[in-house]
Amino acid sequence: MSLSRVPRHLAIIMDGNGRWATQRGLPRIMGHRAGIESVREVVKACRDTGIEWLTLFTFSSENWRRPKEEVSFLMNMLRELLARETEELHRNGVRIRCMGRTTMLPAEVQEELARAMEKTKDNTSLNLVLALSYGGQAEIVDAARTLAERALAGELDPANINEEAFQTCLYIPEMPPVDLLIRTSTELRISNFMLWQIAYAELYFTETLWPDFRKPDLLKAIEDFARRERRFGSVGGSDSLEQ
Repeated sequence: MSLSRVPRHLAIIMDGNGRWATQRGLPRIMGHRAGIESVREVVKACRDTGIEWLTLFTFSSENWRRPKEEVSFLMNMLRELLARETEELHRNGVRIRCMGRTTMLPAEVQEELARAMEKTKDNTSLNLVLALSYGGQAEIVDAARTLAERALAGELDPANINEEAFQTCLYIPEMPPVDLLIRTSTELRISNFMLWQIAYAELYFTETLWPDFRKPDLLKAIEDFARRERRFGSVGGSDSLEQ
């Protein structure tokens, strides 16, 4: 596969863990645990394929509404995974990053996350972004609030607020736009994920549940992406705007 046709930034809505467990008569938490192997395989495949950024919708702002037992399990699993997997990710040159209202996470999760990010901060083979306590609308609101505060402080002329100024106030300002967004399971929606960054993303939906999603599924999505013509608002083969 030509690296020129590989997305620079891939984002994934990892959906279907609960359904996977229910289909097998298992507790929902077993689906979350089964999905870990998919994360491992996809991270490795992205690094090997030449993808520079991989963002995983790990825990949404709406997920706090789930039963307390499930939320507690997810937080403990996240802490354990960070403690267990960071060293291998570091050896493979993966930089761990996060975005979202992470102050809502339990203190022990915040501490483990901070350690992982500090250890891997100089790695360059892949930026692995964990969207935690994240919502696309919340990110836009937080960015708007920062711009308003700068304007009130006299640091910014409101007349100079444009897309570039707004980008500087996002959770990870240097993050490039999403090229390809994959959603697993059967749902056909965005679910409040990276609303700013996916403005011109190619969307790919698969019925495969996340715990069953493996490297061949990822490569199939990338091959589909490579066949698409990306116009970014222009007519193919010209710079004129679509009518």
